[in-house]
Amino acid sequence: MSDEKCFVFNIQKFCVNDGPGIRTTVFLKGCILDCLWCHNPESKSPKKQLMLNESRCIGCGECLRVCPLELHSFSDGKHLIERDKCTACGKCAEVCSGALEICGKEMTVDEILQEVNKDASFYKNSGGGMTVSGGEPLAHPRFTYELLKAAKGHGLHTCIETCGHAKWEDIEAILPFVDIFLWDVKETDSALHKKYTGVTNDRILDNLHRISEAGASIVLRCPIIPGYNDRNEHLTAIGRLAEELYGVTHVEVEPYHSLGSHKCTELGCTYELDEVSAPEDKTVEEWIKIIASQTKKDVRKA
Repeated sequence: MSDEKCFVFNIQKFCVNDGPGIRTTVFLKGCILDCLWCHNPESKSPKKQLMLNESRCIGCGECLRVCPLELHSFSDGKHLIERDKCTACGKCAEVCSGALEICGKEMTVDEILQEVNKDASFYKNSGGGMTVSGGEPLAHPRFTYELLKAAKGHGLHTCIETCGHAKWEDIEAILPFVDIFLWDVKETDSALHKKYTGVTNDRILDNLHRISEAGASIVLRCPIIPGYNDRNEHLTAIGRLAEELYGVTHVEVEPYHSLGSHKCTELGCTYELDEVSAPEDKTVEEWIKIIASQTKKDVRKA
Protein backbone atom coordinates (compact mmCIF):
# COMPACT_ATOMS: atom_id res chain seq x y z
CA MET A 1 0.00 0.00 0.00
CA SER A 2 1.36 3.42 -1.02
CA ASP A 3 0.73 6.64 0.89
CA GLU A 4 1.71 8.76 -2.13
CA LYS A 5 -0.90 11.33 -3.17
CA CYS A 6 -1.48 13.42 -6.26
CA PHE A 7 -4.16 15.77 -7.55
CA VAL A 8 -6.32 14.13 -10.22
CA PHE A 9 -8.56 16.25 -12.44
CA ASN A 10 -10.44 13.46 -14.17
CA ILE A 11 -10.87 9.70 -14.24
CA GLN A 12 -12.49 9.07 -17.61
CA LYS A 13 -14.17 5.74 -18.25
CA PHE A 14 -14.78 3.87 -21.51
CA CYS A 15 -11.94 5.55 -23.39
CA VAL A 16 -11.15 3.98 -26.76
CA ASN A 17 -8.49 6.39 -28.04
CA ASP A 18 -5.89 6.13 -25.28
CA GLY A 19 -4.48 2.70 -26.05
CA PRO A 20 -5.99 -0.65 -27.05
CA GLY A 21 -9.43 -1.82 -25.98
CA ILE A 22 -11.73 -0.12 -23.51
CA ARG A 23 -9.71 1.87 -21.00
CA THR A 24 -9.96 4.12 -18.00
CA THR A 25 -7.74 7.17 -18.33
CA VAL A 26 -6.42 8.81 -15.16
CA PHE A 27 -5.55 12.47 -15.66
CA LEU A 28 -2.99 13.85 -13.21
CA LYS A 29 -2.69 17.61 -12.61
CA GLY A 30 0.62 19.33 -13.25
CA CYS A 31 2.64 19.65 -16.44
CA ILE A 32 6.30 20.25 -17.30
CA LEU A 33 5.51 21.94 -20.63
CA ASP A 34 3.47 25.04 -21.43
CA CYS A 35 2.11 24.31 -24.92
CA LEU A 36 0.40 27.18 -26.72
CA TRP A 37 -2.33 24.83 -27.96
CA CYS A 38 -2.95 22.93 -24.71
CA HIS A 39 -6.47 21.48 -24.76
CA ASN A 40 -6.41 20.71 -21.04
CA PRO A 41 -5.24 24.01 -19.48
CA GLU A 42 -6.71 22.86 -16.16
CA SER A 43 -3.95 20.24 -16.16
CA LYS A 44 -1.04 22.69 -16.10
CA SER A 45 -1.09 23.56 -12.41
CA PRO A 46 -0.38 20.70 -9.97
CA LYS A 47 -2.82 22.28 -7.48
CA LYS A 48 -6.60 22.33 -7.37
CA GLN A 49 -8.27 25.30 -9.08
CA LEU A 50 -11.63 27.05 -9.20
CA MET A 51 -13.42 27.02 -12.57
CA LEU A 52 -16.40 29.21 -13.49
CA ASN A 53 -18.82 28.41 -16.32
CA GLU A 54 -20.51 31.80 -16.47
CA SER A 55 -23.28 30.59 -18.77
CA ARG A 56 -24.56 28.47 -15.88
CA CYS A 57 -24.41 31.27 -13.30
CA ILE A 58 -27.89 32.38 -12.16
CA GLY A 59 -26.57 35.30 -10.13
CA CYS A 60 -27.94 33.99 -6.84
CA GLY A 61 -25.07 35.50 -4.85
CA GLU A 62 -24.57 32.48 -2.60
CA CYS A 63 -20.84 32.44 -3.47
CA LEU A 64 -20.50 36.00 -2.12
CA ARG A 65 -22.09 34.92 1.14
CA VAL A 66 -19.84 31.93 1.84
CA CYS A 67 -16.45 32.97 0.40
CA PRO A 68 -14.19 33.50 3.45
CA LEU A 69 -11.96 35.91 1.50
CA GLU A 70 -14.83 37.78 -0.20
CA LEU A 71 -13.38 37.20 -3.66
CA HIS A 72 -16.63 37.04 -5.65
CA SER A 73 -18.47 40.05 -7.06
CA PHE A 74 -20.89 40.97 -9.85
CA SER A 75 -20.53 43.90 -12.24
CA ASP A 76 -22.79 44.63 -15.22
CA GLY A 77 -24.12 41.09 -15.03
CA LYS A 78 -20.65 39.56 -15.08
CA HIS A 79 -19.38 37.21 -12.37
CA LEU A 80 -15.93 38.33 -11.22
CA ILE A 81 -13.40 36.41 -9.09
CA GLU A 82 -10.12 37.68 -7.62
CA ARG A 83 -8.34 34.56 -8.73
CA ASP A 84 -4.86 35.59 -7.59
CA LYS A 85 -6.11 35.38 -3.98
CA CYS A 86 -8.27 32.26 -4.35
CA THR A 87 -7.18 29.22 -2.33
CA ALA A 88 -9.71 26.91 -4.04
CA CYS A 89 -11.23 26.06 -0.68
CA GLY A 90 -14.38 24.96 -2.50
CA LYS A 91 -16.96 26.63 -0.25
CA CYS A 92 -18.43 28.59 -3.17
CA ALA A 93 -18.70 25.49 -5.35
CA GLU A 94 -20.54 23.66 -2.55
CA VAL A 95 -23.42 26.16 -2.60
CA CYS A 96 -23.39 26.91 -6.33
CA SER A 97 -26.14 25.79 -8.72
CA GLY A 98 -23.55 24.39 -11.16
CA ALA A 99 -21.48 27.30 -12.43
CA LEU A 100 -18.55 26.87 -10.03
CA GLU A 101 -16.42 23.75 -9.81
CA ILE A 102 -13.20 22.76 -8.07
CA CYS A 103 -10.86 21.09 -10.54
CA GLY A 104 -8.55 18.62 -8.82
CA LYS A 105 -9.04 16.00 -6.16
CA GLU A 106 -6.16 14.68 -4.09
CA MET A 107 -6.13 10.90 -4.32
CA THR A 108 -3.94 7.99 -3.27
CA VAL A 109 -2.84 5.17 -5.55
CA ASP A 110 -5.26 2.81 -3.82
CA GLU A 111 -8.20 5.22 -4.26
CA ILE A 112 -7.49 5.54 -7.97
CA LEU A 113 -7.21 1.80 -8.48
CA GLN A 114 -10.44 1.18 -6.59
CA GLU A 115 -12.15 3.35 -9.20
CA VAL A 116 -10.24 1.90 -12.15
CA ASN A 117 -10.92 -1.70 -11.14
CA LYS A 118 -14.69 -1.16 -11.20
CA ASP A 119 -14.50 -1.75 -14.96
CA ALA A 120 -12.12 -4.71 -14.87
CA SER A 121 -14.55 -6.92 -16.83
CA PHE A 122 -14.53 -4.45 -19.74
CA TYR A 123 -10.73 -4.48 -19.85
CA LYS A 124 -10.62 -8.26 -19.87
CA ASN A 125 -13.15 -8.59 -22.69
CA SER A 126 -11.64 -5.85 -24.89
CA GLY A 127 -7.92 -6.07 -24.18
CA GLY A 128 -8.04 -2.70 -22.46
CA GLY A 129 -6.76 -1.39 -19.16
CA MET A 130 -5.57 1.80 -17.49
CA THR A 131 -3.90 4.79 -19.14
CA VAL A 132 -2.12 7.46 -17.10
CA SER A 133 -2.23 10.91 -18.67
CA GLY A 134 -2.27 14.55 -17.63
CA GLY A 135 -0.91 17.09 -17.53
CA GLU A 136 2.30 15.18 -17.50
CA PRO A 137 2.46 12.01 -15.37
CA LEU A 138 6.25 12.30 -15.08
CA ALA A 139 5.84 15.66 -13.36
CA HIS A 140 5.03 13.32 -10.46
CA PRO A 141 7.61 10.55 -11.01
CA ARG A 142 7.26 8.81 -7.64
CA PHE A 143 3.46 8.79 -7.71
CA THR A 144 3.34 7.62 -11.32
CA TYR A 145 5.82 4.85 -10.53
CA GLU A 146 3.70 3.66 -7.59
CA LEU A 147 0.46 3.87 -9.61
CA LEU A 148 1.81 1.89 -12.57
CA LYS A 149 3.49 -0.68 -10.35
CA ALA A 150 0.28 -1.21 -8.37
CA ALA A 151 -1.77 -1.44 -11.58
CA LYS A 152 0.45 -4.23 -12.88
CA GLY A 153 0.05 -5.91 -9.50
CA HIS A 154 -3.69 -5.93 -10.22
CA GLY A 155 -3.04 -7.51 -13.62
CA LEU A 156 -3.96 -4.38 -15.60
CA HIS A 157 -2.65 -3.53 -19.06
CA THR A 158 -1.02 -0.10 -18.74
CA CYS A 159 -0.30 2.85 -21.01
CA ILE A 160 1.25 6.19 -20.19
CA GLU A 161 0.82 9.33 -22.26
CA THR A 162 3.91 11.48 -21.85
CA CYS A 163 5.80 14.33 -23.46
CA GLY A 164 9.00 12.55 -22.44
CA HIS A 165 10.65 15.61 -20.90
CA ALA A 166 11.86 13.94 -17.72
CA LYS A 167 14.94 12.52 -16.06
CA TRP A 168 15.99 9.26 -17.70
CA GLU A 169 16.11 7.49 -14.34
CA ASP A 170 12.42 8.32 -13.79
CA ILE A 171 11.50 6.85 -17.17
CA GLU A 172 13.78 3.85 -16.69
CA ALA A 173 12.09 3.12 -13.35
CA ILE A 174 8.62 2.76 -14.91
CA LEU A 175 9.72 0.70 -17.94
CA PRO A 176 8.84 -2.67 -16.34
CA PHE A 177 5.32 -1.47 -15.57
CA VAL A 178 4.32 0.15 -18.90
CA ASP A 179 2.93 -1.92 -21.76
CA ILE A 180 2.69 0.98 -24.24
CA PHE A 181 4.16 4.47 -24.24
CA LEU A 182 1.93 7.07 -25.94
CA TRP A 183 4.74 9.50 -26.71
CA ASP A 184 3.90 13.06 -27.75
CA VAL A 185 5.91 14.49 -30.64
CA LYS A 186 4.90 18.14 -30.66
CA GLU A 187 7.66 19.62 -32.80
CA THR A 188 10.79 18.11 -34.39
CA ASP A 189 12.67 21.43 -34.64
CA SER A 190 14.26 22.07 -31.24
CA ALA A 191 14.12 25.88 -31.40
CA LEU A 192 10.47 25.85 -32.44
CA HIS A 193 9.72 23.25 -29.77
CA LYS A 194 11.00 25.68 -27.17
CA LYS A 195 8.99 28.53 -28.71
CA TYR A 196 5.75 26.55 -28.66
CA THR A 197 6.15 24.56 -25.42
CA GLY A 198 8.73 26.34 -23.28
CA VAL A 199 11.44 23.65 -23.57
CA THR A 200 13.64 22.21 -26.31
CA ASN A 201 13.06 18.67 -27.57
CA ASP A 202 16.62 17.46 -26.91
CA ARG A 203 15.85 15.49 -23.76
CA ILE A 204 12.56 14.28 -25.22
CA LEU A 205 14.16 12.75 -28.31
CA ASP A 206 17.05 11.29 -26.32
CA ASN A 207 14.62 9.57 -23.95
CA LEU A 208 12.53 8.37 -26.89
CA HIS A 209 15.53 6.67 -28.49
CA ARG A 210 16.46 5.14 -25.13
CA ILE A 211 13.07 3.54 -24.52
CA SER A 212 13.07 2.21 -28.08
CA GLU A 213 16.48 0.63 -27.50
CA ALA A 214 15.16 -0.81 -24.23
CA GLY A 215 12.45 -2.67 -26.15
CA ALA A 216 9.46 -0.51 -25.23
CA SER A 217 6.33 -0.47 -27.38
CA ILE A 218 5.68 3.09 -28.57
CA VAL A 219 2.91 5.01 -30.28
CA LEU A 220 3.92 8.44 -31.55
CA ARG A 221 1.13 10.95 -30.91
CA CYS A 222 1.50 14.08 -33.00
CA PRO A 223 -0.69 17.15 -32.45
CA ILE A 224 -0.70 19.16 -35.67
CA ILE A 225 -1.64 22.83 -35.40
CA PRO A 226 -2.37 24.86 -38.57
CA GLY A 227 0.07 27.73 -38.94
CA TYR A 228 2.40 26.36 -36.26
CA ASN A 229 3.72 22.85 -36.82
CA ASP A 230 1.96 21.82 -40.05
CA ARG A 231 5.13 22.40 -42.09
CA ASN A 232 6.12 19.68 -44.56
CA GLU A 233 9.56 19.56 -42.91
CA HIS A 234 8.02 18.66 -39.56
CA LEU A 235 5.65 16.10 -41.06
CA THR A 236 8.40 14.32 -42.99
CA ALA A 237 10.63 14.41 -39.89
CA ILE A 238 7.89 12.62 -37.94
CA GLY A 239 7.82 9.88 -40.57
CA ARG A 240 11.59 9.48 -40.53
CA LEU A 241 11.59 9.35 -36.74
CA ALA A 242 8.94 6.62 -36.73
CA GLU A 243 10.89 4.62 -39.28
CA GLU A 244 14.21 4.73 -37.43
CA LEU A 245 12.79 3.72 -34.03
CA TYR A 246 12.35 -0.04 -33.64
CA GLY A 247 9.77 0.30 -30.85
CA VAL A 248 7.27 2.47 -32.74
CA THR A 249 4.19 0.47 -33.73
CA HIS A 250 2.28 3.30 -35.39
CA VAL A 251 1.82 7.08 -35.59
CA GLU A 252 -1.33 8.93 -34.53
CA VAL A 253 -2.04 12.35 -36.02
CA GLU A 254 -4.02 14.54 -33.62
CA PRO A 255 -5.64 17.43 -35.54
CA TYR A 256 -5.99 20.71 -33.67
CA HIS A 257 -9.23 21.45 -31.85
CA SER A 258 -10.18 24.45 -29.74
CA LEU A 259 -11.53 22.73 -26.61
CA GLY A 260 -8.85 24.47 -24.56
CA SER A 261 -10.36 27.89 -25.33
CA HIS A 262 -13.50 27.62 -23.21
CA LYS A 263 -11.55 25.93 -20.42
CA CYS A 264 -9.17 28.91 -20.31
CA THR A 265 -12.20 31.16 -19.99
CA GLU A 266 -13.44 29.09 -17.06
CA LEU A 267 -10.01 29.34 -15.42
CA GLY A 268 -9.77 33.09 -16.05
CA CYS A 269 -6.68 32.78 -18.23
CA THR A 270 -5.88 33.76 -21.82
CA TYR A 271 -6.00 31.29 -24.71
CA GLU A 272 -3.26 32.02 -27.24
CA LEU A 273 -4.70 30.36 -30.36
CA ASP A 274 -8.20 31.79 -30.71
CA GLU A 275 -7.41 32.68 -34.33
CA VAL A 276 -6.69 29.05 -35.28
CA SER A 277 -9.43 26.91 -36.83
CA ALA A 278 -9.72 23.12 -36.84
CA PRO A 279 -8.41 21.65 -40.12
CA GLU A 280 -10.65 20.09 -42.75
CA ASP A 281 -10.59 16.32 -43.17
CA LYS A 282 -8.83 16.57 -46.53
CA THR A 283 -6.05 18.59 -44.91
CA VAL A 284 -5.58 15.95 -42.22
CA GLU A 285 -5.47 13.26 -44.91
CA GLU A 286 -2.71 15.18 -46.66
CA TRP A 287 -0.72 15.41 -43.42
CA ILE A 288 -1.04 11.65 -43.00
CA LYS A 289 0.16 11.04 -46.56
CA ILE A 290 3.25 13.19 -46.05
CA ILE A 291 4.19 11.38 -42.83
CA ALA A 292 3.46 7.97 -44.36
CA SER A 293 5.73 8.74 -47.32
CA GLN A 294 8.70 8.45 -44.95
CA THR A 295 7.84 5.27 -43.08
CA LYS A 296 6.46 1.77 -43.47
CA LYS A 297 4.78 2.11 -40.06
CA ASP A 298 1.02 2.67 -39.97
CA VAL A 299 -0.01 6.35 -39.83
CA ARG A 300 -3.57 7.15 -38.79
CA LYS A 301 -5.81 9.84 -37.42
CA ALA A 302 -6.13 9.62 -33.64
